[in-house]
Amino acid sequence: MVRSVALALLVLSLASCARAPQIQTSHAVTVIPNAELPAPGRSDLYSDNRAYLVGPFDKLKIDVFGIADLSEREIQVDASGRASFPLAGTFQAGGKTPNEIAEEIEARLAGKYIRNPQVTVNLEETVSQVVTVDGQVAKPGLYPVLGRMSLMKAVATAGGTSEFAKLEDVVIFRTVNGARYAALYNLKAIRRGAYSDPEIFANDVVVVGESEARRRFQDVLQAAPLLTAPLVYLLQ
Repeated sequence: MVRSVALALLVLSLASCARAPQIQTSHAVTVIPNAELPAPGRSDLYSDNRAYLVGPFDKLKIDVFGIADLSEREIQVDASGRASFPLAGTFQAGGKTPNEIAEEIEARLAGKYIRNPQVTVNLEETVSQVVTVDGQVAKPGLYPVLGRMSLMKAVATAGGTSEFAKLEDVVIFRTVNGARYAALYNLKAIRRGAYSDPEIFANDVVVVGESEARRRFQDVLQAAPLLTAPLVYLLQ
C-alpha cells in the first residue's frame, strides 16, 4: 500500500502565464519542480539479477532430443502470452522462464506420446521491453515498446479505449532509480492539444479509467476533476 504521496503540479497555461492554485490532498504534499515523469535510466530498463521471463512476441527455439520432427522448431508467443507446440498443444508461455516452458512441454509429451522426453527451450528473439496497458481498453495486456512510444500510441496499441472509458483519468506508473512515480493524464486534453502526449518507456504501467490505481488518487481527482494539466506523484 502506498503510505504517503508526494505531489508535483505544473499547469500549462494556453492563454496566460497565471499560476493555478495548488491542489490540496489528504496526503503530505511536496512540490517537485517538474510536471513530467522522469525518464528511466538503463538500470531501470534492464536487470541482470533476475531470470528472463518470456513475454508476448518473443520467439523460442524448441528441441526434443532424439525426435527430428520436433527439433529446431521456432514458435512465437502471441500477444496474450500463449504459444503452441506440436502434440503439446497450446499453453501459457508468458511469465515463465525457458526452463519452465521446457518442463511444461515435457509433461505434456510424457507417456502419451514420448517416453521420458528431453526438451530444450532457447530464446531465439526476445522482446524484453514491454509496457503494460490495463483498465478500460479493448485489449488489456503487455505490448512491446518498439522505438518511441507515446501514451496515445500505447492506448491505440491496446485496441483503444472502451465505449464508456473515463478518458480524463489515466494513470502512468514508472520506477526510476528505485523510486516509484505515478502521473495522472487527461486523454481528452491531450487530443485537444492542451499539453503534449507523454512518452512511454519499457516497464511502464498504463491504467485507463476506472481501476484500483485510479481509486488511490480519488481525493486529487475530486479536487481537479477536469485534469487539464499532468499531475505527477512520487510514491513512497
